[in-house]
Amino acid sequence: MDLSDSVVEPAGAQAAVATRSLTVEVFFDFVCPWCLIGKRQFDAAARRLAELRPDVHLQVVWRSHALLPNTPAGGVPYQAFYVARLGSPEAVARRRAQVQQAGTAAGVRFAFDRIEVLPNTARAHAWVARTGKALQAKLIDRIFTAYLLEGEDIGDGAVLERLALECGVQADVCSTDEERPEGAGYPVSGVPFFVFDGSLALPGAATSDMVLDVMLRALGA
Repeated sequence: MDLSDSVVEPAGAQAAVATRSLTVEVFFDFVCPWCLIGKRQFDAAARRLAELRPDVHLQVVWRSHALLPNTPAGGVPYQAFYVARLGSPEAVARRRAQVQQAGTAAGVRFAFDRIEVLPNTARAHAWVARTGKALQAKLIDRIFTAYLLEGEDIGDGAVLERLALECGVQADVCSTDEERPEGAGYPVSGVPFFVFDGSLALPGAATSDMVLDVMLRALGA
């Protein structure tokens, strides 16, 4: 499920009018495969919440949190970066197998071998920040899949413009490379990181069951 309007509404013409709201802030970065896994699990939890609590209006706020903000604007060689970071090709293979296993459980098949450039994600986050709420989640999902499943260079302005147009975002929405400011007041040390109504936090790519449980706790259910 793509939360393309950042709001989950109950299905059906006779659905109950929402009487309770729940705001979830999602901190993420596009270079992190766990963030795509986390988004898929969050989407599944949101579907279940809509079924269980049709009285709830779910509002999702997407917040950038760059993991590697000092990456050069043109990016760096992807494969070499991770070999240097993890110490050996064998260590990289083990880490990717772990991520791939988690991705498969969430319905995601990563294509790490297709990625050539580790990008600076400032431009990608800028596109999201300047896109209207109705299309934000759709664009986020498309950028994630373009990078992690198709191997595209999402640090390239032309690539981002094409992806945005595919999602119905106007080409002149983002005229600069300014990055969206990170959310303040939360001890975010890694992503994905979810904050529910400003009170409960859930770090990491939790299962949909865990996400749903925190949602219900935030609602006092």
